[in-house]
Amino acid sequence: MYHYYMFNKPYGCVCARRDDRYPTVMDYFTALNNENLSPAGRLDRATEGLLFITDDGVWNQEMTHPSHKKEKTYEFAAMGTLSPEDIRQLENGLLLKGARALTAPARVRIARTSVLSDVLPSLHPEIQEKSRHNRPDHPVVFGQITITEGKKHQIRRMLKAVRCCVISLKRISIDSISLDESLKPGEWKPFFPSKR
Repeated sequence: MYHYYMFNKPYGCVCARRDDRYPTVMDYFTALNNENLSPAGRLDRATEGLLFITDDGVWNQEMTHPSHKKEKTYEFAAMGTLSPEDIRQLENGLLLKGARALTAPARVRIARTSVLSDVLPSLHPEIQEKSRHNRPDHPVVFGQITITEGKKHQIRRMLKAVRCCVISLKRISIDSISLDESLKPGEWKPFFPSKR
């Protein structure tokens, strides 16, 4: 009998079993005493949101291997602006620094815009500190982006390629499974995926 957990990954922990510098996502699951559990895929230390923890290796592969092209949707806030041309580049694919091929097509939806002084108090203290040297009236854009790949720091690098700097990133869905909004950062619950 395999186990599946939906986890709202908080800012600051890493997707690893052990780490010498930072807490890991697996630290939240020690009470289960299941050494076979592992994260399905990865989110970087500064990215929050939906992460699956499971001991089903086949399902883990199905959800994470690039060949399955699972859609992953993220909410982002980024310093900068996104013009229609920027959005077109993101959606059609662009060349990331050090890459040989364009990113796969993505979907981008802009939700709203603001300025840094209004956004700063809601950011993680670590990001607040890093962002303080910017102008208070620096534009900030909020939106959603959906990708089917999982290159390292992909969304941060994609937005950087169109002159935006991500200051908040949260995964809200994978495939047809959305993060339960009642889960606070660091909380998890069992769930039962529908098998194809």
